[in-house]
Amino acid sequence: EVQLQASGGGLVQAGGSLRLSCAASGFNFDDYVIGWFRQAPGKEREAVSCISSSDGSTYYADSVKGRFTISSDNAKNTVYLQMNSLKPEDTAIYYCAADLICRTAWMDYWGKGTQVTVSS
Repeated sequence: EVQLQASGGGLVQAGGSLRLSCAASGFNFDDYVIGWFRQAPGKEREAVSCISSSDGSTYYADSVKGRFTISSDNAKNTVYLQMNSLKPEDTAIYYCAADLICRTAWMDYWGKGTQVTVSS
């Protein structure tokens, strides 16, 4: 059974940092792309970042480039999203997802989200 467990969310002031983790199990981690998505109240889901577990290639949404860094620890089947210089507009539920390629609209497997709240 594919499982994706996101954690690390919380409340932080603008300008602060958080690190999200996505622990994966139930599939061959090295073959998959892990993505982070977010959805704020009243807004559409947005692809934030992806990383390929096989070659380390990454994708970032323009809104987070230069502030967020995605990384993968293949030994732990875990992907991290380091979020720096957080802004109130980063407030959302963050989800991790998995697929064979990085898709910005939808991916095959999803975990439950973790709430990130950035206060001004």
